[in-house]
Amino acid sequence: MPSKTEPDPFSWPDTESFRIESVTVEVYRYPITEAVQTAFGRMEDRPALIVRVTDEDGRSGLGEVWCNFPSQAAAHRFALLTEVLAPAIVGRYWRGPAAVFDYLTRRFRLLGLQAGEIGPFNHCVAGIDVALWDLSARRIGKPLWRLLGGEGNGVVLAYASGIGPDNPVDLACHAEADGHRAFKLKVGFEASKDLSNLRKLRAALGSETAIAVDANQAWSPSEAEQMIGALAPYSPVWVEEPLPADSPASDWDKLAARSPIPLAGGENLYGFSAFDEAIRVEAWAVIQPDLTKWGGITGCLPIARRILAAGRRFCPHHLGAGVGLVASAHLLATAGGDGLLEIDTNPNPLRTELVQPYPRMAEGRLRLGEASGLGVTLTTSLEPFRVSSTTVR
Repeated sequence: MPSKTEPDPFSWPDTESFRIESVTVEVYRYPITEAVQTAFGRMEDRPALIVRVTDEDGRSGLGEVWCNFPSQAAAHRFALLTEVLAPAIVGRYWRGPAAVFDYLTRRFRLLGLQAGEIGPFNHCVAGIDVALWDLSARRIGKPLWRLLGGEGNGVVLAYASGIGPDNPVDLACHAEADGHRAFKLKVGFEASKDLSNLRKLRAALGSETAIAVDANQAWSPSEAEQMIGALAPYSPVWVEEPLPADSPASDWDKLAARSPIPLAGGENLYGFSAFDEAIRVEAWAVIQPDLTKWGGITGCLPIARRILAAGRRFCPHHLGAGVGLVASAHLLATAGGDGLLEIDTNPNPLRTELVQPYPRMAEGRLRLGEASGLGVTLTTSLEPFRVSSTTVR
């Protein structure tokens, strides 16, 4: 973990200065019938932590804060936002989202270190940042990806994620029917089960279909080398986090040199210096910042462009609700490249129904519209599942 987070000299588009009148923070919890499983834990319900920032003219922007694990993560970050971070920015004029990101990062860096809360503080700052970029684009009347300098037509490639160890073929085939053409399987469970699931998935989807695997930091270096060798005959396009994210660079280098499958990671890095080091080391062919965990737009867009400039593949990570998913799509549409947007395919109305209009898949592609900002609004249909809400003025 980096000792500090340096501001980035990135050139941002001109945006209007704004006064933050209020910050509203909401927690949603949606019950599910089947737990979402990873190598390190289970989600017994689906949480979402949404930030709404409102300016002096009554216009608002939306952001999302990572809160998947542990079960009280959403409540804890809710308290950080409402009691610590939001009071520090309301009632003040700001020259743009990057100014707020820099201020919050600097002001609360030492508190995060002292409290052992680097992750939660970064998650909360990231959610505020996304909301401010949504607001800024709405104020100007442009979709966020256009405001940030994206080219093309706002279409991004995507893949179906969250395919767990139980009934992976059924989930993948359902995702294929919904328009997905690339997939990612969760591994890091029993070796025999991992191999059986990948073999079945390859047989069901065909030899040409892109299938990645995600070990969620489950293996030691020796285990990773052994498992990658066993998985290789099924041609995964990458193996994600085969080692703990904080493993020494030497372990990553050695594994990359011996792996017949490209390595991927990045969702658990914090700060410009950490990503710069990951780019320098060259172990990861695919780098995956998560804008709800660190950086928002202000941090992740400069990193995305550094990733692409280094000849690596930029694939934004996301496993959460709809606000963060759409924001990640705007980030990818801005950055460009041949990367894929991660879309969790487990049933989750907080992803597909909480924001509207929810972008749909067609032939492996997701299309963003021309509406201003993120182009989505919160619906009221899921209000029964909102468990906490506070507005800081």
